[in-house]
Amino acid sequence: MYDKLYRKDIMQMAWKQVKANGGSAGIDRMTIDHIVNQYGEEKLLDETITMLKEGTYRPEPVRRQDIPKGDGKMRPLGIPTVRDRLVQMAAKIVVEPIFEADFKDCSFGFRPKRSTQDATRRIRKTVNEGSIYWVVDVDITSYFDNIPHEKLMKLVEQRINDRRILKLIRKWLKAGFVKENQFHETEIGSPQGGVISPLLANLYLNYLDTLWEKQFAHVGTLVRYADDLVILCHRKEQALKAIGVLKAILAKLELTMNTKKSKLVKIWDDSQGFDFLGYHHRRFPVMRKGAVRLESCERFRRKKR
Repeated sequence: MYDKLYRKDIMQMAWKQVKANGGSAGIDRMTIDHIVNQYGEEKLLDETITMLKEGTYRPEPVRRQDIPKGDGKMRPLGIPTVRDRLVQMAAKIVVEPIFEADFKDCSFGFRPKRSTQDATRRIRKTVNEGSIYWVVDVDITSYFDNIPHEKLMKLVEQRINDRRILKLIRKWLKAGFVKENQFHETEIGSPQGGVISPLLANLYLNYLDTLWEKQFAHVGTLVRYADDLVILCHRKEQALKAIGVLKAILAKLELTMNTKKSKLVKIWDDSQGFDFLGYHHRRFPVMRKGAVRLESCERFRRKKR
C-alpha cells in the first residue's frame, strides 16, 4: 500500500487537489504560488517521490494560527507545509476508500459526494416524515484537540496493516506545532487544517456511529457532520436517554460533551429551534391549500455580524 503513495499518477492527482485547495504556507514559508512560479511543480513532486521511496521523508511541525470563531473565541488551526499537504493528500487518496467502506449513512462531514446540504435535508426529511418533537443538539469539547493518539491508531490498525503507512500517520500526529517561533510537542489531538485530519476524525467518531446504529437507533435518529451532531427523538424520555448514552460513549472515547453548548430542544411549537451547520432550524405553521400545517426545520442562514 505504501508504494502507491509515490506513484507518479497518485502524486499528480494529489498535487492537483492541494493546488486547487490553496491555503497559506507552513513553517517553511513556501507558498503554492512560489512553487508554481519559481521552485517548480515537477521538482517538488520528484523530490517528494524520492523521499518516500528512500524513507527520508519527515513531516515538519504545523504552523499554529488562531482564527476567530462565531462565539468570539479562537479556534487553533494547524497549517502543514505544502510538501506535507501533498503527502497527506496522496495518503488520503490511497486509504480513504478503505475507511469509507465502514462509514455509516448518518455521517456527512468531509466525505465524498456528501455535503452540509445533504445533512440538513436528512434532518428536514426525518422531522417532516416522522413524529419528531425533541432534538438533542450536541457539542463535543475541543474535539480535534482531544483525540487520543493511541485509541485512534488502534482503529486505524483494524483496517490498515501496512507498517509504513501506520508509521507515517503516527509521525503526522506527533509532528508538533510552532506558535510565535516556539515549538510545542503534540501528545494528543489531530490538527485542524491538516489534509488527513478530517478523515482521521471521522474514523474516530465512526465508533459512535456504529454503536448507535447497532444498539440505539430506536432511541432517535443520529445526524453527524464531523464533530457536529444531533439526535432527533419522538419523546422527551428518549432524548434524555440519548444524552446519557452519548456521554457514556464519548467517555469511552476519552471525549466530553460540552454541557454549556449542548442543549435539549423542544420543536413541537415554534418557540424553540436549534442551530446546525450555519442554519437555524425550527418548526412553524405554513399555509398550504387553505390549511395550516406544521413545517419542520425550515432553514434560515445566520445573520452575518
